[in-house]
Parts: sequence; structure tokens; C-alpha cells
Amino acid sequence: MNKKIRKIGIITGGGDCSGLNAVINGITKTAINKYGVEVVGFTRGYKGLYSNDFRDLGLKSVSGIMHEGGTILKSSNKDNLFHYPIKHPDGSVTYKDVSDDAIRNMKYLGIDALIVIGGDGTLTSARDFHRKGLPIVGVPKTIDNDLPATDVTFGYNTSLETITDAMDKIHTTAYSHDRVMVVEVMGRHSGWLALEGGLAGSADVILIPEIPYNLNSIVEKVRQRDAFGRNFSVIIVSEGAFEKDGDVVVREIVEDSADSVRLGGVGFVITQQLQKLIPEHEVRYTNLAYIQRGGITSQFDRSLGLLFGVNAVDLLMNGGTGRMVQLRGRKITSIPLEEVVGSGETGETSRGGGKRVDPEGQYVQAAKSIGISFGDQ
Repeated sequence: MNKKIRKIGIITGGGDCSGLNAVINGITKTAINKYGVEVVGFTRGYKGLYSNDFRDLGLKSVSGIMHEGGTILKSSNKDNLFHYPIKHPDGSVTYKDVSDDAIRNMKYLGIDALIVIGGDGTLTSARDFHRKGLPIVGVPKTIDNDLPATDVTFGYNTSLETITDAMDKIHTTAYSHDRVMVVEVMGRHSGWLALEGGLAGSADVILIPEIPYNLNSIVEKVRQRDAFGRNFSVIIVSEGAFEKDGDVVVREIVEDSADSVRLGGVGFVITQQLQKLIPEHEVRYTNLAYIQRGGITSQFDRSLGLLFGVNAVDLLMNGGTGRMVQLRGRKITSIPLEEVVGSGETGETSRGGGKRVDPEGQYVQAAKSIGISFGDQ
């Protein structure tokens, strides 16, 4: 056991998701009960680390939070302390490396190590802090399930439950009004949420970034269903889906964010296009948006989050710094942060990277076997 570590800091960075509080619970209780180590939580991600905004975490403060979505520490996806925006009185903005200020804050508080819970942007900064000599362990987080370094991330299962529930409700409205319903879900450049949510939610068409779609193929599927006497269709589309020879739909650019390109709106575009091509149907659009992030945490995400938290502390206390916990099969193991986010500067193209759906894989082939279209014919 590393007896030099007497106080641990926690941050939750990036977008919120269900299961974060389970991780915080697992870290805090393991640190206190098993190792006699104090725990401090920094609020609003790396911003709290820089502004010295924190709260002490004890057994009482993490009691009863397992089921809650979001994070009791709050979060931010805009604060890169190695490239931090400094706003000046004249309205101009310059960028500065303030990582040393954050490290000084930790030393002042007597914090010996940090556990960072987040996605690729948050973990990239964790890697960079580790390079400066800070003992760090990472915990993977994203509802998109697009981190290749772990079989699955917490938050994904809860999001799928939300999507499936929404699809069930939309299905009855589509049937009652003979409508074509387009449902847009998150996922960035990976189609896992749309694929698995569409399978469980009885979608007729699934559109994902990994399989560019042809609009005429979607129209053909709708008319095939009409001819079969099923005068309604439900289409689920990932926010990163795009038409053949086209490009993704960008909702906005957030300049001061590590993930500056925000996708969204492709479902609305498809709805407008389909309404002109199949005027015999009403075509309606629903974007599930941020409801996919919140709500009561599923049993799976509570368990996985808790296991990640417990194992993160064990890893840290046994000298495994500069690593991230991961799920491989049924076992929690770990991997160097350098292998998770790379060794250099990160950055995504418009169509991104990460763990993506295999168009020839079992999930897609099973969907095609039961008649689901991916708009690629």
C-alpha cells in the first residue's frame, strides 16, 4: 500500500451521465473504509481544481446517491487548464497554461493524488497532469460508449433504457396516426445508442454514422411497409449520421470547449426531406437530446460505476498511477492513459474516431435479418 497518499481528490469532467455518483460513492467509501484516506471533491471539473472550489467528501455526504443521475460534484466540458481562456476587460480572450496553479492548489490542500472521471478530453488532461508528476488514475465516462479502451462505459445502459422507453411511446403515436416518426439520439460519431436503442425499440430504419444513408432507400422502406399494411414507420437516427456524399449536420461551434463541434439536427433535416418525398404521410421529428443523460441510474450502471470507483482507489493505492480502469469481459483491469488518449495532441476530424459500430458486425447483421433498414441499399 502507498502510505504516502493520505488525501485523494476527485473531479468529474465532460458531459454529465448516470453512474457518476456511483463512482464517487465507490471511491469515497473505499478510500475511507479500506485505506483510512481522506477524500475531497472538486466542483465543476477542472475549473474547480483551478479556482480551488471543493468540498470534503465523507461517508455521510455520499450516502444515498447511487440512484441519482448527474454528479453531486457538478461538471464542465469547457475547461482545459493547459489552454485556459483568460478574459480581459476590453473583451479580448487569451489562453494560458494554468496547470501549475492547479497543482499548487492541491499541494496547499494536502492532496496527494487525483482520480479523474471523464471522457477523452478530460482524460487527455489527466495524462498531461500525470506527465507533470501528479499521481493520477482515470475512470472512463461517456453515454456514447465510444471509448475503445473499455468494453462498455457507465451511463450507456441508462441512456439505452431512456431511448427504448421513448421509442415505445413514439411507436404507439406513429401507429395511431399512420405517421412516419423520426427520432434523433446522441452518440457523436459512433452509432451505438441508435443501433441498440433502435433494436430494442422496434425501429424500422436505423441511421448511424458508420453506414452513410441514401434518402431514396428510406422512402422505399416506408412504402414497403405501406404495401404490407403497416402504414406507419419509426426511424431512429444518430446525431452523427450523414447522407452518402454528404457530411454531418453541425448544430453549433463552441469555441471555448475541448469538444467544440456540437452535432445535432440531422433528424430535422431528414424529416423535412421525407415530408416532400412521401406527402401521403405526416412526418414528425423528436430529438431526445439531454433527457438521455439524466434520470434514475440503471442497475447495471450503478454496479459498473461502483466497481470502477472501488478499483480506481485500489489501483492508486497500489502504485498504478497514470492508468485508467477498464472493463474487459466481466473483469475490471487497467490500461495506461497514454494508450487511451494517445501520446500527442488530440483532435477529431468532422467524422471522428473512437470505438465505432462494425457495419459487418453481429448487431447490424441481426438487425438486417429481421428487416430493419440502414438506408444503405
